[in-house]
Order: sequence, then C-alpha cells, then structure tokens
Amino acid sequence: MRVIKYPIKENWSSILQRPTKTVDDIEATVNQVFGDVQKNGDTAVNKYTQLFDGVTLANNLVSSSEIEEAKKLISSELKEAIITAQKNITAFHLAQKTTKVFVETTNGVECWQEKRPIQKVGLYIPGGTAPLFSTVLMLAIPAQIAGCKEIVLCSPPNKEGKIHPAILFAANLCGVTKIIKVGGIQAVAGLTFGTKAIPQVYKIFGPGNQFVTVAKQLATKYGVAIDMPAGPSELLVVADDSAKANYVASDLLSQAEHGADSQVILVSTSQKLIDEVAVEIDKQLLALPRIEIAKKAIENSKSILVANDEIALALINEYGPEHFIVCTNNNDYYIDNIANAGSVFIGNYTPESAGDYASGTNHTLPTNGFSKAYSGVNLDSFTKSITFQKISKEGIQNIGNAIEIMAEAEGLQAHKNAVSIRLKDLK
Repeated sequence: MRVIKYPIKENWSSILQRPTKTVDDIEATVNQVFGDVQKNGDTAVNKYTQLFDGVTLANNLVSSSEIEEAKKLISSELKEAIITAQKNITAFHLAQKTTKVFVETTNGVECWQEKRPIQKVGLYIPGGTAPLFSTVLMLAIPAQIAGCKEIVLCSPPNKEGKIHPAILFAANLCGVTKIIKVGGIQAVAGLTFGTKAIPQVYKIFGPGNQFVTVAKQLATKYGVAIDMPAGPSELLVVADDSAKANYVASDLLSQAEHGADSQVILVSTSQKLIDEVAVEIDKQLLALPRIEIAKKAIENSKSILVANDEIALALINEYGPEHFIVCTNNNDYYIDNIANAGSVFIGNYTPESAGDYASGTNHTLPTNGFSKAYSGVNLDSFTKSITFQKISKEGIQNIGNAIEIMAEAEGLQAHKNAVSIRLKDLK
C-alpha cells in the first residue's frame, strides 16, 4: 500500500480517486449488448453467455431437480451457517417494518401513507471468481418480507453450465420464484426488456463488476429502477494505536480479495500503526488462495497519515466509503459525525466480514462515493410508499378556497373549477 503523509486538502480528490474505468470505456459494449437483447431476446442472451461465460445452454432455467441436487452437494455445516445468517438478516429486516402514517391535516381532510411491495424484482448474484451466495440472503430475504410476488434471480453459469449449489440452496430457502443461468450485461438487459426465458421486472438489485454497474444504470433509461450504482467493493479503516494491526490488516485484505479493482484505504493518526499494518499485510497475503487478486487491489490502495481525528473525519466524508471500520480511542466522535458511509463497523471485534455474512445488516451497499446520496439495500428498497387522502364535505369547505386561489394564480382554470363546482353544491 502506498503511504501518504499529511496530504493537503487540495490533493484529497486525486488521492482518493477510485481505480475504476470511466463509463465511456465500457458504455459502448453495454449499449451493444442491450440493443441486441432488446431486438433478439433469448438468442442474443445465449450468444453472450457463450461468449462471456464459455458455455452453451439448451435451457437456462434452473429446474427443481437441480435445486434438490444442490441441497445434497453442500455440507451440513454450510447449511447451518446459511440458516444462522438467514435468521439474523430476517430479524434485522423485519424490525424495519413501519405502520401506516396517518394525519388529519385539517378538519375533514385525512391523509395517510402506506407501503406496498414492488411486485416484480430481479436479483443479480455475481458468480465469477467468487459465488456470492451471501448476496442471495441479503436481497431475497427483504424481498420476501416486503411481499414481492415475483423474485427473479440471475447468476452466471460455470463452464459446466451450472450455478454454485450454495446459491441455489440459499435461493430456495429464501423464496426466490425463478432462477436463471445468465450473468453480466445480458442478465441485466434480459431483466430490463424481458425475454421468453427471463421475466421483465420493475427493479433490479445486486452488485457486480463495472460492466454490470453501467448496465444497471442503462436499465433506468428504459423505465426499470435499480437499487443503486454498486460497483467494485471498497473499505476504509480509521484506526490509531488502540487498534490491533493484525486485525486491521485482515480487514483490509478481506475486501482486497474481492477483485483486482477493489480498493482499501487505511487512515490513521499513528505512523507506528501504519508501519505495523504494512508488515501484517505482507505476512497475511502469503496465506491467501486469492493472493494475486488481493495483491493487485493492494496496489490500488493507500495508507494515509493525518494529524488528528478532525482531519481524518473530513477526509473520510469526502471519500464516502462503502464499508467504514472505526477502531480508535475516539469512536463516538466518528459515529456521531460520519455523514457519508454505506455501513459502519465499530471496535476491534467488529470485522467487516460480519456484515458481509451473518450479523444481520445488509451488505449490498453504495460504492464509488455514492454513499453521499444513496442508502444501502434495506426493507424499504423493495417497497413503494403510496399516499392516500379522503376529504369530507367539511374538509373541502375548509381548504377549497385556498385551492381555488392557487389554481387561478397558476392559470389552471380547470383545477379551480374542480373545486368550485363542489363548493357550489354545498352552499
């Protein structure tokens, strides 16, 4: 990791730049695939599955027999771990349910808000170098709690034309209604336009590489909502001498192993800690099966030495990390004042991995600085808020004149008439 000491604020923007390609670099490819899928449906989807995933499928719909086979292929220990995580994630998201909001704004005017599930949702589950079955739990559980009628899961097949059995087990456990072997741009395009094999959905969820991120953003141009622009994973740790260097290094590497385009950052007021973490990273890297991926991510990463907590916090808010670990003598200062972060992990014994798997919070989070404006996935992500109003005779008489005056001032006579005709009947 590159060490940067006491950077001036004018240089923060360049120092905190993500190692991602610009949209222009990949938008042409995404547009091409989208256009092909829109025009040629499953024929185009299958072509790109063959091109990008190296497999030709006679049928890309996962059958019930494949799900039953998957249940037999994973260990009882893994099943128990997934069920433990399911219980905690369910508990946390159930707690997010809210009741109807009701108010009588004036006598005779009743207004209320109720939430309704999004009927059709698409879940994108990366396969690639790491089959993220944990993401199935993070997306399907709140979708099920919200009451979504159609929960369509897309995940890329391996070279044998199969989806990892743990993904299938988790999907079946959490109420997914259809599982399709398709990944990448073509999966997002299929969910956007609909094909014979892939249902069209109203909102698409899930992380992915930069191509998937741009594809999701393109889907919004066709009237399909997305959870957020979620690209390569990232982690920022703020730590001082109260932190354990080996813990900090393990957290940084846990995100670095996601992908070569991941980024991890250590911010500290302690040069001693930065030095100790660097030694630990070199030591722990050697034991990782994904060492080459983690090494490349570490090359994109930085340790930043700052003078005090105030400067550290300002720099962190400027960055807007996806995952934010706080391990200092002054944790409350960071907790109370953090403005831009996807999810926060506090203290020596709260590894980011806990949020990835089993603590209960959701791990589908905004990256690339989008935490400045976006929330991570939560129960509300799968619902819409609908407002209702009911006005009595007394109510329309109480607010009718105000409506008439405002409508006339805007030059909208028919709006005024809609009230006037009622008030006239009530005289």
